[in-house]
Amino acid sequence: MGNQTDYFNKVGYRPTYFIGDRVFGHWNKIPFIGTVGNDTVISEAEGPKVSVLLDLPIRWEDKIRTVIFVRHKDIKPYQ
Repeated sequence: MGNQTDYFNKVGYRPTYFIGDRVFGHWNKIPFIGTVGNDTVISEAEGPKVSVLLDLPIRWEDKIRTVIFVRHKDIKPYQ
């Protein structure tokens, strides 16, 4: 009989990006560079998302954002 660690290693989500990874991408057609805060799956219906702490804030719809949530297809590792 296995334990919880074995179970989650088999069925759990494996992140692509880890805390502190630098990324580049586009959010609502706005380019950005930032640091990954978290790569996780909240809902199976929505799929995995990455929270990114931005180097420079983005103004969108009269709000200033310093943290955004993006999909994996919208970002790449920044070197």
